Amino acid sequence: MNYGVQSEGGVAEIVRDKGCSAHYLVCNRYLETFRSEWFLPSHWGVALESVSKGGRGNAWFIDDGQRSWVLRQYLRGGIVSRISADRFLFLGEKKVRSFDELKLLQELFEEGLPVPEPVAASYTRIGASYAACILINRIQAASTMGEQLFDLESLVWRSVGSVIRRFHNNGVYHADLNCFNILVSPGAVHLIDFDKCRRYPPSRENVPWKASNLERLKRSIDKITPPEMSQKTSADWQQLLSAYHSY
Repeated sequence: MNYGVQSEGGVAEIVRDKGCSAHYLVCNRYLETFRSEWFLPSHWGVALESVSKGGRGNAWFIDDGQRSWVLRQYLRGGIVSRISADRFLFLGEKKVRSFDELKLLQELFEEGLPVPEPVAASYTRIGASYAACILINRIQAASTMGEQLFDLESLVWRSVGSVIRRFHNNGVYHADLNCFNILVSPGAVHLIDFDKCRRYPPSRENVPWKASNLERLKRSIDKITPPEMSQKTSADWQQLLSAYHSY
């Protein structure tokens, strides 16, 4: 396959498949070994496993002995998904969602924030629309906060609060901060799924967007909490807030 390479601000490289409408943004570490087939679920055979917990859309774990990745296809939500489940209006490459997310992830990863290391992103244009995918490294031995919610110790709730405050202090607004976009592994907490996220100037001030972000997370927790667990979850939430405000 014939690729053209263009520098992208030192963060990643754009690799274009000159023979079709596919476009790729590849992090420098993976540029030399990059293959467009990485974005095809059929390419991975038995190394592919569907992700079934949390969120919406098509996502797969990839484990072929050399790589441990997550491949995620961007899907639309709400009523508009009935018209087109996986295609978005093309408004120029600078507004392609997979490319935006990859660039942000690379920034955050380089800054040492707890996010998955990005690998590559793609989009395929057809007329006035496009479909998109992203590849990231899998966080090992992790599951979502939502899956573990009622078994988490207070220390973990406090760690979640501290991690969220760390992102907020760095001006990171997570557009879908919910308990299924927080990964908990032994000794670590990571945030995932940075689609449509954005950055504000770094600040420790308690500005409205930060409170709104926390409220979104609380709603997602309340949504899956049965009445008999609400008292425990409320106490745990106070631990999270305490750690958040004292970080």
